[in-house]
Amino acid sequence: MTIEPAYGHTLRHPRAELVASLAGASTVPFWLDRTSPDVLPRLAGDTRADLVVVGGGFCGLWTALMAKERDPNRDVVLVEGKRIAWAASGRNGGFVEASLTHGEDNGQRHFADELEAIEALAADNFAALRETLIRYGIDAEWEEQGALTVATEPHQVEDLRAAGENLLEGESLRTVTKSPVVRAAVLHHDGMALVHPVKLARGLLEVCVRLGVRVLEKTPVSRISDNGDGVSVVTRDGVIRSRQVALATNGFPSMLKRNALRTVPIYDYVLVTEPLSAAQLDDIGWVDRYGISDSSRQFHYYRKTADDRILWGGYDAVYHRGRKILPEYDQRPETFERLADHFFTTYPTLRGTKFSHAWGGMIDMSTKFVSFQGLARGGKVAYSAGYTGLGVGATRFGAAVMLDLLSGESTPRTRLRFPTTKPFPVPPEPVAFPAIQTMRAAVARSDANGGKDGPLIRGMELFGIGFDS
Repeated sequence: MTIEPAYGHTLRHPRAELVASLAGASTVPFWLDRTSPDVLPRLAGDTRADLVVVGGGFCGLWTALMAKERDPNRDVVLVEGKRIAWAASGRNGGFVEASLTHGEDNGQRHFADELEAIEALAADNFAALRETLIRYGIDAEWEEQGALTVATEPHQVEDLRAAGENLLEGESLRTVTKSPVVRAAVLHHDGMALVHPVKLARGLLEVCVRLGVRVLEKTPVSRISDNGDGVSVVTRDGVIRSRQVALATNGFPSMLKRNALRTVPIYDYVLVTEPLSAAQLDDIGWVDRYGISDSSRQFHYYRKTADDRILWGGYDAVYHRGRKILPEYDQRPETFERLADHFFTTYPTLRGTKFSHAWGGMIDMSTKFVSFQGLARGGKVAYSAGYTGLGVGATRFGAAVMLDLLSGESTPRTRLRFPTTKPFPVPPEPVAFPAIQTMRAAVARSDANGGKDGPLIRGMELFGIGFDS
């Protein structure tokens, strides 16, 4: 007998019901849909600095903050083209994972000989992130209640069992979830946390300003150029001449030609429900505050907010032809309806619940699923990119690597090949779009075929190339 997969592209609920559940949903990301702080000054005329950090997301904020911690006398300028944390840092689910390798399996695939050292550094980075929030009094709604990995298909149960996990099934499973599509689950506690991502970003911003970082918003950088003893950072309203530059632009077009094809912008989409009652949460078996994700290649991630909404995202990973990043891509009704359909499949007793927010945003996917760092322009420019959706915690590590590289010092981070290994490039158009669509179809077939990868996925992995949602 063929068992129908828990999720798929075909809608199981009446489309009119799904459309009604999404009616009136705010298009502004939930985390950003609150009081917005005053806009910080933009650059007015030319200036000088010791270090210019380009990009006001997590990676740029961590770089600026730690640069001042390492040398309080260093003149650090952080420039952001729009507003702090307006892009990926303000649009994600707020999952903080210690892992720097997108999971142990991916780390084993690419960096087996360094995995033990990488995992030790990952644990240190996670602990240091937590300690920074405590030391500076940053209220980021940090919660360490664990993460529940659920199996919705028979082969996923066997994969979890084969990994030697402490599997929750039967009555023990009902203590963590009563979803009819979940067959088994594993609850992990170490190296897992949830945060309010915008509160985290704005907390880091406040610390940067307190430490003396000059932060400039609405100051887009058009190019960087070598000026002999330093680098010129050219903006619309002036030039910043600096000894060093750290590029934290991630999925946006790189200012370095060498990295133009190292990442590709993939759009991820998220829904947030209206607040749920204690009775509703008890009915679905979600009493505690752990985050949840399923085990499919096209996976979902979901969590509670502080006011007991459910954030529900993932599954679709959408690439737009030409590597374009446009505001209109933030809304995709087709994906929102599919996400709503999957949500009500997971929690049938919540049918009729309305979604208060629906949004999308770009992540900087690399073919190795891990970030990479390096130097350019004679060691005066550092860069970091490729976080592939796991940047809330890993961006702190990437920032530290950039500062290590700019200092010229040998550190436990820079002595590994892991941080500076470049991913296989994604080809330019017109090849990129059909290639990515073909990989997306292969991933969907793998999920529908009991997790059995076809020849395309197996062949690509031989070259260290992957694609995931």
